[in-house]
Amino acid sequence: MAKKSSTYVCQNCGATYSRWEGKCTSCGEWNSIVEEISKNDGFSKINGKKEGHVIDFVPLKGSTQTYSRILSGIKEIDRVTGGGLVPGSVILVGGDPGIGKSTLLLQVCAGLASRDDKYSCYYISGEEAIDQVRIRAERLGLADRPVNLASATDVRNIITTLEKTEAQVVIIDSIQTMYLDEVESTPGSVGQVRACAYELIKLAKRKGFVLFLVGHVTKQGEIAGPRVLEHMVDTVLYFEGERGHHFRILRAVKNRYGATDEIGVFEMQDKGLVEVENPSALFLAERQGNISGSCVFAGIEGSRPLLVEIQALVSPSGYSTPKRAVVGWDSNRLSMVLAVLEARCGINFSTHDVYLNIAGGLKITEPAADLAVAMAVISSLTNKPLPADMVVFGEIGLSGEIRAVSQKNLRLKEAQKLGFASAITPPAFGKDKKDNGKSYDLSCYEIGNVHRLINWFN
Repeated sequence: MAKKSSTYVCQNCGATYSRWEGKCTSCGEWNSIVEEISKNDGFSKINGKKEGHVIDFVPLKGSTQTYSRILSGIKEIDRVTGGGLVPGSVILVGGDPGIGKSTLLLQVCAGLASRDDKYSCYYISGEEAIDQVRIRAERLGLADRPVNLASATDVRNIITTLEKTEAQVVIIDSIQTMYLDEVESTPGSVGQVRACAYELIKLAKRKGFVLFLVGHVTKQGEIAGPRVLEHMVDTVLYFEGERGHHFRILRAVKNRYGATDEIGVFEMQDKGLVEVENPSALFLAERQGNISGSCVFAGIEGSRPLLVEIQALVSPSGYSTPKRAVVGWDSNRLSMVLAVLEARCGINFSTHDVYLNIAGGLKITEPAADLAVAMAVISSLTNKPLPADMVVFGEIGLSGEIRAVSQKNLRLKEAQKLGFASAITPPAFGKDKKDNGKSYDLSCYEIGNVHRLINWFN
């Protein structure tokens, strides 16, 4: 007879303990350790009586299976997933509550089900009743689409049902609401999330359908549950956006079938999420020229060039410790840029508050934004605007040098397409040096050190 054993698992990071503790020593979270009871049949030990089977090895070179991707009909989804949905793949979608995860996946499901080459799509909701999903479908104008809809949380029943179907796309909304009766813990716990995801992933690989798993996020913005969940799936997508903005960014942080850091841009409207074909023009639509503290940054997100406005405000501080507030960028990197400007250019920020904002709600992570941030900060401090038709990009080193960045010509091409006439760039190197903007109608000014930044404001 199987014996039951108890383990204590942190619901935040998945660390296990032999007894209950108030604080998890792994992640530092308080009151997150919960008892979980599991069955031990005696065969889990390597030195047990059950023998294994010999595995077969094959050469590295050989015939491989080619994957015919399924185009979702939404170009931004296809871009982020690497060119379409791969049969048998598992995609984990995370994001803040109310950001639009369920809306986007319902649009994908309805679009695939209503195409000429109809796909058999199943939408299983564990959070909402059927009537609630129908209300959303009516609001989006998708009520007449041939989508198979169900409200269920028992994974055993879901697997039994899907075994008897020819499903091609399955959406589970959300994985934290699912449960297995073999695991004696509440839905959403580390053990339940891990076990439910494992069973559903096995079924998707065996049957060959595309599986979408919706995941909740913690207050830190990471997907709730064990970290192993992100390792188990093929693709991890994060849905980003601020409630005050109508833009939504779908970002790929892991993709076994395509490039990572690709983004898809959507706009939230009354009829749901609408894809944005030219996000640079949209992010710059409300920009006002000849305003101090404003600078246009030519960035790269994945393989897509993206132009955004960086806004800075420098004002005298009324406190002994000046304030540094950042939205959409790394606050530590802003401190580094300010320190370089103070040490190498003699600009004093110790008596000024500095506020930095990436307009449109986009989050930027690449170091190429250093130079644009520095230009915006100096522009605000001197109250002298930059030319409205100029873009800036480049990485700043601690010694004050301007380092080259990748895909320089792609950034310049996007700037010219949107009507910009000049650009401040780092010195070109490699294949970018052969062209260096000559094939574009742009005036490129190369800057090798931050000392030369001051010349633009004299």
